[in-house]
Amino acid sequence: MTPRVKRMSAVEVIEALSPEYGPFHWEPRYDPASELVYTILSQHTSDINSERAFKNLMDTFGSLEAIAAADVKQIEKAIQRAGLFRVKAPRIKQVLNEVLDEVGSFDLSFLAEMPLDEAKDWLKRFNGIGPKTAAIILCFSLGLPAMPVDTHIYRVAKRLGLIGPKVTADQAHDILEPMVAPEDVFAFHLYLINHGRKVCKAIRPRCDSCVLAERCPSRGIERG
Repeated sequence: MTPRVKRMSAVEVIEALSPEYGPFHWEPRYDPASELVYTILSQHTSDINSERAFKNLMDTFGSLEAIAAADVKQIEKAIQRAGLFRVKAPRIKQVLNEVLDEVGSFDLSFLAEMPLDEAKDWLKRFNGIGPKTAAIILCFSLGLPAMPVDTHIYRVAKRLGLIGPKVTADQAHDILEPMVAPEDVFAFHLYLINHGRKVCKAIRPRCDSCVLAERCPSRGIERG
């Protein structure tokens, strides 16, 4: 009988993946409202096309205020590179106007002063902002210890046993987040996402070159 493998803790995962992909140091990507628009554009789209679509959107309109006031068809034309532009354009316009009505501007820096759970809840009140989008905004624009969970992180976390097999992606945010110190959440996110993209792939994971293989409870399970 094969001895049971002791699963790694999140801290041990960080220690193992840091030499492979790190170190990572947080720097703001966009302001929170711009990050919100960028995150909508990035849904089901590559990073390259998301960046191009966001740049073209800002070059076309010049400001979030102008985007909020623009015709949906104009927004569609500016973000075609992002894919699903007919879905994303009205979503961007609607949420920008909802934020503007609520705050009176697009300055969301006050979120950094709120307790993390309250900041998440504030964002999730708006149409189209779920746990992942809220976490991305708080993490990438404000440096708060929010843990975004995308498909790569969700897959890797399940395979490593960091989350249970029945845990949903939305539930995974709140389970993974407290597994590491607040100052390590940003790096934890990036280590897992890089590992999922480069090694622990959905189809044919590269277990033979995985630094976590010896402690991985899913090693050797055929995929796709």
